[in-house]
Amino acid sequence: MEECISVFDMLKISIGPSSSHTLGPWRAAESFLGELRNENLIHSINRVKVDLYGSLSLTGKGHATDLAIMLGLSGQDPEYIPIENISGITKSIKAENEINLGNEKIVPFHFSKDIVFNKNFLPFHANGMTFTAYTLDESEYNSTFYSIGGGFVVKEERDNAKKKIQIKCAFPFPINKAEELLNYTIQENKTISEIVYENEKSMRPEAEIHHELMRIWNTMLECMYIGCHSEGILLGGLNVRRRAFDMHQHLIGLANYDSPQTWLEEIRKTEVKFRQILKWVSCFALAVNEVNAALGRVVTAPTNGSAGVIPAVLMYYLVIENHEAGEKEIKQFLMVASEIGSVFKKGSTISAAMGGCQAEIGVSSAMAAAALCELMGGTPAQVLMAAEIAMEHHLGLTCDPVGGLVQIPCIERNTMGAIKAINAAELALETDPKNAKVPLDKVINTMWETAKDMNNKYKETSKGGLAIAVNMADC
Repeated sequence: MEECISVFDMLKISIGPSSSHTLGPWRAAESFLGELRNENLIHSINRVKVDLYGSLSLTGKGHATDLAIMLGLSGQDPEYIPIENISGITKSIKAENEINLGNEKIVPFHFSKDIVFNKNFLPFHANGMTFTAYTLDESEYNSTFYSIGGGFVVKEERDNAKKKIQIKCAFPFPINKAEELLNYTIQENKTISEIVYENEKSMRPEAEIHHELMRIWNTMLECMYIGCHSEGILLGGLNVRRRAFDMHQHLIGLANYDSPQTWLEEIRKTEVKFRQILKWVSCFALAVNEVNAALGRVVTAPTNGSAGVIPAVLMYYLVIENHEAGEKEIKQFLMVASEIGSVFKKGSTISAAMGGCQAEIGVSSAMAAAALCELMGGTPAQVLMAAEIAMEHHLGLTCDPVGGLVQIPCIERNTMGAIKAINAAELALETDPKNAKVPLDKVINTMWETAKDMNNKYKETSKGGLAIAVNMADC
């Protein structure tokens, strides 16, 4: 049976800078607390230790993996924690050498000793972590988790990105491959977004679907707004200067607004020249990923490192293509994008540690291209073609972050992914699907084969490519 993946599994509200290295470990820590509660152990614990393996160890410090684990063990929720509280909580844990485990019991916790960076890889997945709790009677409780991309976390005995025990899916239209999705649209005479909506309705009330989709969009919009109005140098030692602020100032001029919504309306009033279209799209994408790099709140789409592509392309539609578009089109866009992302996750991977950056920027570009294509009147076959075109031109893209930070080349790559998504949608709209040579499922399979062939040093380890060509002194 196919695995059910909801819109709200693919598009999650998160804290930067990484879904696999920040959100995943944070959620794993929460799950570990849940296991301790289920075992009635939490009040008998006198110490906890966390071992990080593989990519989590090699680039974990640059991705704030250690901070995320502390926040997760403290019982904080990444969706709702006030951003301004993060620094205070983590500094207090380091200074006091203790942690309030799940907000239930204070135990000793030495930051430099109790989070261990092991450079060896566990065989199951590149992003492994083991939590160990020591009890008063000197017994231990161990649990190992794997962060498989996009904030998804699994246990080895349950499933992983490629070898999974299939979970019975209750969707009326269970989908594992793009071809199945296309067949449903033909059979039911529905668009892709309508098929997705029917699936979502089988899980939750329509009012909840509407509310959550708009909460996701408003988080994206606020993130772009914050990024366009924040200047300075990003933390981490690379001295990367925020660029969205200056670009935005040059583009919008002296417009007056006081909130993300009025900002959006003001941009819609702006007369945009042809060359400025690329600048606006780049500005939106830069804004999101600068916020992400600063440990701000973003939406995984499908990951944090690629979080800027989808909101940038949706903003392009709202401010360039269709000034009359509103909540209906926003929800439609998000549903199509999420379904394309889920097909990639099932057939390949959305983890850069497993597949390189083609699994992040490539997938996000395909998601955005498909969603834009449907909004612009594309048939379901053209929508899938748009996703195929976008991914086809990201195949083989490596992940080699300089300094282990989600900054270089990650921030700029979101602008490239967004522009390619728009181009892919336009190409698909001008193409008869009968003339398509490569179906989306073939590209997804090719992406996975490429991922397996890719040298491991180009999979989010900072041990190859740009990461070694450019050192901290050069920056």
